[in-house]
Amino acid sequence: MKLLDLLVVLSMASACAPAFSAERHDILVADFEEADYGEWKVVGTAFGRRPAQGTLAGQMPVSGFLGKGLVNSFFEGDDAKGKLTSPAFVIERKHINFLIGGGKHPAEACINLMIDGKVLRTATGPNGQAGGSEQLDWTNWDVGELAGKTAVIEIIDERQGGWGHICIDQIIQSDHPRSFASAKRELIVDKKYLHLPVKTGGRKLRMKFVDAGQTLREFEIELAEGTPDLWAFADVSQFLGRRLLIEVEHLAEESNALDAIRQAGEIPDADRLYSEQSRPQFHFTSRFGWLNDPNGLVYSAGEWHLFYQHNPYGWNWGNMHWGHATSKDLVHWQELPIALYPQKFDDWCFSGSAVVDTKNTSGFKTGGKNVLVAAYTSTARGECIVYSNDAGQTWTEFSGNPVVKHAGRDPKLFWHEPSHAWVMAVYDEFENTRQIAFYTTPDLKTWQFQSRINGFYECPDLFELPLEGKPGQSRWVLYGADGKYVLGQFDGRKFTPETEKLQLWHGNFYAAQTYSDAPEGRRVQIGWGQGIEFPGMPFNQQMAIPVELTLQQSVDGPRLFAEPVRELSVLNANERSWSNVELVSKENPLADFQGELFRITAEIELGQASSVGFVLRGVPVRYDVATRQLSCKSVAASLEPADGCVSLEILVDRGSIEVFGNRGRIALSVGVAVAADDRSLRTEVTGSGAKLRSLKVVTLKSAWK
Repeated sequence: MKLLDLLVVLSMASACAPAFSAERHDILVADFEEADYGEWKVVGTAFGRRPAQGTLAGQMPVSGFLGKGLVNSFFEGDDAKGKLTSPAFVIERKHINFLIGGGKHPAEACINLMIDGKVLRTATGPNGQAGGSEQLDWTNWDVGELAGKTAVIEIIDERQGGWGHICIDQIIQSDHPRSFASAKRELIVDKKYLHLPVKTGGRKLRMKFVDAGQTLREFEIELAEGTPDLWAFADVSQFLGRRLLIEVEHLAEESNALDAIRQAGEIPDADRLYSEQSRPQFHFTSRFGWLNDPNGLVYSAGEWHLFYQHNPYGWNWGNMHWGHATSKDLVHWQELPIALYPQKFDDWCFSGSAVVDTKNTSGFKTGGKNVLVAAYTSTARGECIVYSNDAGQTWTEFSGNPVVKHAGRDPKLFWHEPSHAWVMAVYDEFENTRQIAFYTTPDLKTWQFQSRINGFYECPDLFELPLEGKPGQSRWVLYGADGKYVLGQFDGRKFTPETEKLQLWHGNFYAAQTYSDAPEGRRVQIGWGQGIEFPGMPFNQQMAIPVELTLQQSVDGPRLFAEPVRELSVLNANERSWSNVELVSKENPLADFQGELFRITAEIELGQASSVGFVLRGVPVRYDVATRQLSCKSVAASLEPADGCVSLEILVDRGSIEVFGNRGRIALSVGVAVAADDRSLRTEVTGSGAKLRSLKVVTLKSAWK
């Protein structure tokens, strides 16, 4: 790198750093901008054969590095190992500055300064547990006492598992320690909300709300300089009248970002909520920010509660809180204030579940309402219990938390009547294997380990369903985050599988959960539409449509079926029906039918056709007769015809299409980006003899209006 280029990079890296003296300019050790590592010695596979160009496959977005290249030991994921060693150099300045990120694992994922084979200085990234971000920040070693000595730098990755990697950039000798300033702003809280300017994809900064020396909230935010991409909001109503100090680390001194924060009585752009151009109209999305796993699905006192993983301060994943919404009909949702806040930074509220403790086995009940009890993963502590005596509006931490401490997450609670005990099914990483562990308790407080089962990853669900058409017969369903499930028996302590892994859902669908305490014995499920993005919108990701699960006999044995909940019909608007219509390639019975939101049901007699289906707002939904494959865009699943026919139910919303084959024998959830001006529908057929025994197209109303 040329000296002029180096000075430009350094000035960009730290606007608040003091100027260097002319006599003692900085000395670049490495900036990793070349096509390979040059004279650095590479051992193992973790670092690849050349510097990374930013984020690697399967990694969260990496930020904070300078130029195009950096050291990133995520080349083969978190399990790869390796070492990178510099050529020898002489220590000629008071400090060695460098950018660092990744895992917090001393001696296993770290950067070391070595002299005569001894480690004299060392540093790690900031992330020692689940959560965190891939942001690089400046740190430095004071090496004044080592002046004149010959040293080498080694970057080590011997760590496997979560955050088992390290990122390094811009290793520089200097007489000045490299750092950013912290900025502060103080105000008296006199409005319900603080509006926070956000630049999506910008530098993540740590923001604190402090009162009288006590940190009330702490989170990361991509704080915008100048015009923001969007406005986040923080509900500070509980701090009304208090003097609040807003503090941001690593913010340049000349920044005016804190000055842009304003108080308001309403959330930003409240009048435009749910009417944005890309907002799904009958799938749940949060008002603002990131959304993923559904949590705490519980029915109580006439309300369906939907809690969910939520970043209220940005468009991307991070800052995991529990968002909260309720519905009377599983269709119209009202978003409520955040239910669970992290107790401190890096102790995030990961996934979990909720139940109604109708018998007050926990003793948590106060007042006349049934107490709601939830279990969630605290990333710094373990599995924790919280309870609510005001219908989920506020939650109290159980004083005995954590109730289970292990390498795992995502507790699912339910009452097992035959054994008169509560059960927790929880993802467990035991002896380097992915398992589900089962714990039991009589009171939701003191839990005992019972058993484990191998082969499941994250967000377990476990429930019993009657086998339709077989009175007195039932099976237990053990479900994983990827939508795969096993049927078997559960005695309150151990699950005994009776089938191999089976699959109902395919495509953009993950971390589904079913409702506890649903009326009429219904088993209602909601999943996360993983990867369904909404660029340019203030929100990101959506939930899949709520479905009712049943266990039905098929030619392959008992299988799960899923159909959209019956309540969805409240959105029906215009409807047209056809029957006994021959499908001809150049004819389209839907030619004069246009719109945006649809529910389509069809029973198709295949005849001698090789493929049949629809093109819905430019998106193909097809059944391939030869391969027995039902597909939507690139998502496909096997589906056998029944008596020479296939039946389809299709839901078309902004951002997604869901397809249910043969009355829910399989289900596809597919993220789509349709052109706003393409409102067309058409049938599609290859070959002859296919016929629409029945077809119904219903235009749907918005659930938000």
